[in-house]
Amino acid sequence: MKNNIVKDKSFDFAIRIVKLHQYLWIEKKEFTLSKQLLRSETSIGAMIREAEHAESKNDFIHKFAIAQKEANETIYWLELLKATDYLNEKEFGNINNDAITILKLITSIIKTTKSQVMAK
Repeated sequence: MKNNIVKDKSFDFAIRIVKLHQYLWIEKKEFTLSKQLLRSETSIGAMIREAEHAESKNDFIHKFAIAQKEANETIYWLELLKATDYLNEKEFGNINNDAITILKLITSIIKTTKSQVMAK
């Protein structure tokens, strides 16, 4: 079976965010921002999974565009958690880098797919 890097990375990242949410909930007693983070991040992988069975290239692009927006929103919530001292620099840096990597992968897939659609 062919490896799907963005699918695998988004799933692994979702696991990290679920664990971060649990940590923020239990240890920091932070409920609102961590819930928003959990919702936006888990939507990334869900959209990527939906795109696997897209009805057309345009539907595929649309699903990935939603994943792109959710990835960007996830980065926002991470930045806000850092700015409000729920995450320290070390905690933020590593997980934010992973979020940016996923966003870049998604953006690249969208650009490539759009160029394939335009070439037809």
